[in-house]
Amino acid sequence: MRTATTVEGAGSVEFVVEAEKLGLDDVYVAEAWGPDAVSVLGHLAARTSRIRLGSGVLQVGTRSPVAIAQAALSLAELSGDRFVLGLGPSGPQVVEGLHGVPFARPLTRLRETLDVVRQVCAGEKVELHGSTVRIPLPGESRPMRVSVAPREIPVYLAALSPAMLRLTGETADGWLGTSFVPEGAAAYFGPLDEGLAAAGRTRADLDVCQGAEVGFARDEAELAEMVAARKPGLAFSLGGMGSARTNFYNAAYSRQGWADVAAAVRERWQAGDRVGAADLVTDEMVLATTLLGTEEGVRERLRVWQAAGVDTVRLYPAGETLDEKLTTLGRALDLVP
Repeated sequence: MRTATTVEGAGSVEFVVEAEKLGLDDVYVAEAWGPDAVSVLGHLAARTSRIRLGSGVLQVGTRSPVAIAQAALSLAELSGDRFVLGLGPSGPQVVEGLHGVPFARPLTRLRETLDVVRQVCAGEKVELHGSTVRIPLPGESRPMRVSVAPREIPVYLAALSPAMLRLTGETADGWLGTSFVPEGAAAYFGPLDEGLAAAGRTRADLDVCQGAEVGFARDEAELAEMVAARKPGLAFSLGGMGSARTNFYNAAYSRQGWADVAAAVRERWQAGDRVGAADLVTDEMVLATTLLGTEEGVRERLRVWQAAGVDTVRLYPAGETLDEKLTTLGRALDLVP
């Protein structure tokens, strides 16, 4: 298995520099409603020499498709072709509530954005008359190409819904997933494989990259404390992520066997009962989607993830300080099969 992590903001630079020394293969820089990813990736390109850098993810709709492609080409050049372009639709709260851009038709927007990105990276004149992307606009303008040398840049898509997973299977080089339960992986792999088959591809053509927090407990008592501490965060994902009507994380857990619990947590959260929402989250839900446990337990769980079809594991190391996080990461890297 390849190994990766996801970081956010300029404060993570020293962590990435040290993680590269530990042998980590990839790092993805998140954006969401925090610092922009492109600036951080440019700085990381100058501070690292081997580790592969990826956006995890740039949100379509918040930049023009050509601006996304221009950033990708620049980052590929700056990093010596160590860059992976991670794209995703985000959600209505961030896209509409923060950026003021309509979230309507996210699947179409992602597909059309990807089409434009690939035109730009291939050195072609850009022309697309789609439903969400229209280049050039009607009038006196004509199709143009950017004045940057063409480059092949791998594209990974962040997907949770069946439709987005099918698009990922059809078009992407990799899948950036989350909320992954190996025992319920069919909920993801079913539509993903449909997309692969439609494009005449197989699972070997796609890097399945899944993320989870990793942390080590001395014994079962300490593990129970760690699990309890994660329940409020999972309750937020199930009840507070997205908008009141659209929550892709809740839907993902529902498709993997926790529909009743996910619905109840969301109802409590939306009613303002944060403590009650966290109390409904089960130990099983936390353990199924994380890599928390004793050293042997984490080792065995990594084997389960690999057997389920995960090619790259994105590790989010537990710890309060830089040293604690790096120590956790180093221990985890030694266990990856």
